[in-house]
Amino acid sequence: MADPRGFLNVERQTPTPRPVHQRIKDYKELYQPMPVESIRSQASRCMDCGVPFCNAGCPLGNLIPDWNDLLHRDRWREALKSLHSTNNFPEFTGKTCPAPCEASCVLAPTGSPVTIKNIELAIIEKGWEEGWVEPRPPAQESGRSVGIIGSGPAGLAAAQQLRRAGHAVTVYERDDRLGGLLTYGIPDFKMAKYHVERRLTQMEAEGVSFVTNADVGRNIDPDELRTRHDALLLTVGATRPRDLDIPGRHLKGVELAMPFLVQQNRRGFGESFNGEAVLATGKNVIIIGGGDTAADCLGTCHRQQARSVLQLDYNPRPPESENPDTPWPLWPKILRVTPAHEEGGRRDWQIKTVQFVGDERGHVRQLRAVRVQQYFDEAGERQFEEIHGSELSFPCELVLMAVGFTGPEPELPRRLGLALNENGAVSCDGQYMTSVPGIFAAGDCRRGQSLVVWAIAEGRESARSIDQYLTGRPSQLKARERPRPPAVATGS
Repeated sequence: MADPRGFLNVERQTPTPRPVHQRIKDYKELYQPMPVESIRSQASRCMDCGVPFCNAGCPLGNLIPDWNDLLHRDRWREALKSLHSTNNFPEFTGKTCPAPCEASCVLAPTGSPVTIKNIELAIIEKGWEEGWVEPRPPAQESGRSVGIIGSGPAGLAAAQQLRRAGHAVTVYERDDRLGGLLTYGIPDFKMAKYHVERRLTQMEAEGVSFVTNADVGRNIDPDELRTRHDALLLTVGATRPRDLDIPGRHLKGVELAMPFLVQQNRRGFGESFNGEAVLATGKNVIIIGGGDTAADCLGTCHRQQARSVLQLDYNPRPPESENPDTPWPLWPKILRVTPAHEEGGRRDWQIKTVQFVGDERGHVRQLRAVRVQQYFDEAGERQFEEIHGSELSFPCELVLMAVGFTGPEPELPRRLGLALNENGAVSCDGQYMTSVPGIFAAGDCRRGQSLVVWAIAEGRESARSIDQYLTGRPSQLKARERPRPPAVATGS
């Protein structure tokens, strides 16, 4: 244990965000780094519990008590080694993860869990600063080849694991830049793109091959890839957006959230958009949805200097602190206030959009809605009904729909002859194998829309299965750590 009384003597401390009036003028990252001694002090709050619920709450099974103890003892390089043993890209999770590990911390019910996410980020940043993060090419080649379709977090994690196991790995990305969601979906103010670029440089030095503008199923024949490689892995994400089939959907200014975010990220790379540009500048903007994508749109709208921003959520307003429906150590369904919400805008709940109204030029000018109330039917399923007389209307010149995704785009799975499950995701067995032998799937295309941390976890686990498939023996790649069982007293 780092310090038996650390959680009593040290208060929880989190990084300080840049002042709102400064940060909304640029796309630089939000938080200022904490001093080294403050990070070590925060690590001392970890109690190394007999059953590390934080480990169970982390999809990667990060060895959180281990690296907290090492960090408190100023053994940073060993802490980095422990962190890397379960997570290929701690900076990705340190920047984007909502930290289910912290929700599972034994200190969470007191409202002051260990700042696991910030400690993780400090360790990896120290590693980069000191030059400890180096390429690790394999000592021996296996003679086997794997093609990975998609370069998001799942694909990159699998590629690095498989390459380190000695397999030849080629990653195919349909966009002009690598990184998938990490590059084009996450705003710069949340995670700067150099975090992705330096990992790609490391992986190239390890021998991973990357091919961009490779839209498998269109400009690349999937059957050719099956012939070229001994195994294929699909990590193409769940990019098919959920839409609203209501009157006025066709109007100009009614846009999906992800293309809006992609455009802004492309501007960060110096690209320009002439007549196709979607900008919030000077407009009354409405964001439909209450998740991370909606919050990313909100922060982007602030930086584009929208006139006003209103965020509408179909669900009831969640409680601010505790929710009896999700007791500890479950991920709590409570009100999330992101830095984007602190920057401005309004939020409203229990709103159902029923129509978009436009002007004579076909541009959206108004959103009509009605309030709904939640109830549970006889089967215990959650339902919503409209409240009579609660009709509302809101002026707007831009609507961004951030209502989720329904699964992978179906064309590539169809071309490969892959079975889909009832949710539209690629169907796999317990070893990530699809219905076609030799073809595997991982990440959002397999499990549905999820978190970056889950994508990395699935990439690592699918790599183990592929390694075993290629070699015909148990994989030597590290498996996900499981929580240590509680100590059991035995009689004399």
